[in-house]
Amino acid sequence: MNIPAFLKKNSFVLGLLLIFVLAEIGLMFWNPMETSRRFAKDDFTKTLYHHNWSRTGAVFYGNSAVTGAYMEDKSSVKLVEMGMSLGKLTDLKEILQRELYNVQGELVIGIDVHTMLDKMDTDYRFPWHKPWYKPYVYAYRADFLDTGTEFVRNLALKGSLDYQPRWIDKELYYGRESSEQLVKDWARYNEKYNWMTLADMKDNVEALQWVITYSKQRNLPLRVVWMPFIQGHEKPPYTEAMKQEVNSRLQASDVPVLDLMDRYEPGLFHDLVHLNREEGAPVFTKEVDAWLLSLRKPQKS
Repeated sequence: MNIPAFLKKNSFVLGLLLIFVLAEIGLMFWNPMETSRRFAKDDFTKTLYHHNWSRTGAVFYGNSAVTGAYMEDKSSVKLVEMGMSLGKLTDLKEILQRELYNVQGELVIGIDVHTMLDKMDTDYRFPWHKPWYKPYVYAYRADFLDTGTEFVRNLALKGSLDYQPRWIDKELYYGRESSEQLVKDWARYNEKYNWMTLADMKDNVEALQWVITYSKQRNLPLRVVWMPFIQGHEKPPYTEAMKQEVNSRLQASDVPVLDLMDRYEPGLFHDLVHLNREEGAPVFTKEVDAWLLSLRKPQKS
């Protein structure tokens, strides 16, 4: 094969390929999905942002139920609130396995009726969801389209490079939904999730066991909280089977468990699964604090 002739003949295509590769490498190092406020952020990145990009600490992990319920600024145990919208235990496994965060001191996991569902979609922006082979722009094409449209519009209409920084806070839950909205929420859960069984939690059950083993190997204290569900309302049909499976694994490994699933009355909730910020979250934070502090006290002989 005549290599010089081949390079000359295909110089244009090879040049484009080189530009693509260099652009991809540059984007991966820049990582604007994390570093640029032109782009919306997932809740893991928001956690890092609100903790000065620290990747070390004691953690309260879970989904949006944890975000809504645990008031880090009011807590006496001062865990890093790592509630993530649509977060699952498979996501926690990815964080720990990829060493994206070094949990030290204590790992508390909040599990609600949706945390263990394999088929529940999570945020595509979570950094562990991008396969290594997928081009950066393609993986986040919706975000690039959004910020690119804004860039062109502002430049064309205003002659400006200004932009609107994307929302960087997590969603909290204020007030109480109407009874009509609660009915709609339950109908949505029925359609999307309530038909599932324990077989649809296989990956998350395996992730739980992996986290238990991970914690044991590192002498990392592991605690689990069953997150509140609105008192007096029907729960998803799979709830009891899920709790039995999870609790059996936790009991076998002597993991302390605080079950708050049926503890709180409707007035403390925003909706079926999220405590409201005004009343529910302070009660939850105080109760979890007291429980965690009691576990730290030396046992009397």
